[in-house]
Amino acid sequence: QVQLVESGGGLVQAGGSLRLSCAASGLTFSTYAMGWFRQAPGKERESVAGVARNNMTIYADSVEGRFTVSRDNAKNTVYLQMNSLKPEDTAVYYCAAATTLRSDTQYDYWGQGTQVTVSS
Repeated sequence: QVQLVESGGGLVQAGGSLRLSCAASGLTFSTYAMGWFRQAPGKERESVAGVARNNMTIYADSVEGRFTVSRDNAKNTVYLQMNSLKPEDTAVYYCAAATTLRSDTQYDYWGQGTQVTVSS
């Protein structure tokens, strides 16, 4: 049974930082690409960042230069370091696993999400 469990969300002031973690189990983590997505109220789920099996990364334009995605295959964990946070970054953040790195939502497995709220 595949499980993806996000943690690290919370309330932060604009300009602050948070680090999200996603611990994976039940799959061969190193063989999967991992993505981070977010969904704000009333909006569609959107891709934020992703990291391939070979550590190649992709970012949405809105977070490029502020967010950094990384993975630790020894810990079966993917991270999202978020700096210079803005109120518009407020959303539920999800991690997901897929066999190939992609920026759409066609991922095989999803976590339950963690809330990030950025106050102005």
